[in-house]
Amino acid sequence: MKYVLYARKSTEEDDRQVLSIEAQLAELSLYSAKEKFDIVASFEEAKTAKEPGKPSARTMC
Repeated sequence: MKYVLYARKSTEEDDRQVLSIEAQLAELSLYSAKEKFDIVASFEEAKTAKEPGKPSARTMC
């Protein structure tokens, strides 16, 4: 089975966002390597995902 990594930061306020996108991807990468997942791509979003015309994560695969 193939997998993708997805990281999202929905706010610019550091005190409201627990992990940065980089930290999320690092955690996901470590876990994926441990579980021997076949990662084929990674996606990241910053700010809101509700921009007009922007593809959703569901349509990126």
